[in-house]
Amino acid sequence: MPDTTDNVVPPALPAPRFRSIDAYRGLVMFAIASHGLGIHAAAQKFPDSAVWTALALQTEHVAWVGCVAWDMIQPSFMFLVGVAMAFSYAKRQARGDSYGSMFRHAVVRSIVLVALGVLLTSNSSDHTVFEFANVLAQIGLGYTFLFLLWGRRPLVQFGAAVVILVLYWGWFALYPLPPQGFDYSSVGLPEDWAHLSGFAAHWDKNTNAAAAADVWLLNLFPRPEPFVFHKGGYQTLNFIPSLVTMLFGLMVGELFRSKRHGMVKFAVLVVSGLAGVLIGWALDRYGICPVVKRIWTPSWAVYCAGWACLVLALFYAAIDLWNRSFLSRAASWCAFPLVVFGANSILVYMMFQLVWGWTRNTLQIHLGADYAQAFGEAYAPIVEASCVVLVFWLFCFWLYRQKIFLRI
Repeated sequence: MPDTTDNVVPPALPAPRFRSIDAYRGLVMFAIASHGLGIHAAAQKFPDSAVWTALALQTEHVAWVGCVAWDMIQPSFMFLVGVAMAFSYAKRQARGDSYGSMFRHAVVRSIVLVALGVLLTSNSSDHTVFEFANVLAQIGLGYTFLFLLWGRRPLVQFGAAVVILVLYWGWFALYPLPPQGFDYSSVGLPEDWAHLSGFAAHWDKNTNAAAAADVWLLNLFPRPEPFVFHKGGYQTLNFIPSLVTMLFGLMVGELFRSKRHGMVKFAVLVVSGLAGVLIGWALDRYGICPVVKRIWTPSWAVYCAGWACLVLALFYAAIDLWNRSFLSRAASWCAFPLVVFGANSILVYMMFQLVWGWTRNTLQIHLGADYAQAFGEAYAPIVEASCVVLVFWLFCFWLYRQKIFLRI
């Protein structure tokens, strides 16, 4: 049984519901469910527009190094998993659940999430695809380890985060670079690929330590042909540094649960967020570790957690902190559609993965094949995505009214 001697969280009292957390989660799920609201596809119709070009840039993942708004979706999702853990297990503890029963629940949840990740990865294939880069699988792989850090002192949690990131960075840094004359096409890199140079080359696409680990690990599972590389460069072992992103979320969740004044919580979020962004940027800028979301480099784990803190601080201030002001009441009212999505986040993600195309086709059957072109062909992707996400939201709203929430 895991050691609980350092578990210092007392039986929890009922905690207030922070609509800011639900709204932030809902914003993430809206971005996922809407396929970026079709903005990237629509922008292709306006190649000479600086505005549309800028919008398109923010709704598509960067090729490797760097960050845009779209790259923050998965980190935000995982960060909020950590925030939610602080509340969910404190609630279980308050109702009398033993540490052992909570540990078993965490293990079962991990297994279910990994299984769902494999199911969704295999959805477009004619066989089971044993790959674990899907966000649900990544959460599942790290969830039990996150639970083992739940309830520990903040210093222990922060120390664990530092140790994980330093060791993971060191493993990549010590892994040998490809030999001179290496055929990069053998790992899926085109001739015009912008290779990282110098020390940063240890984090190049599909020639890094985690990529080599996947070649060994994924070929242990049955597959029709050997695994050689992941087309997008994502790796199974991303769950190790992304565990730190969830851990930072867990620490923020404990901050929210604390009796500290709201302004103190807001200040801690802002200072922590700025520190994370600046540290991540500096690690990249000075050549210590590039910011790469696709392999969740240690600098990225810190950088994205910083941005998540800042976004949550904004939601917290607008919705929960200044809750007696007219602007806060207006913000809370405007946030309600996001709260509906945030309350069933796992379900929304499953619908996006499994029935987005079916919903789009069904709308075309009943509204007409050209219904999305009501405002012109250029805006059709936006209309189409908006209609699909509206169907999803109406279903989630019905579930919300019935108090039905998918839990694992």
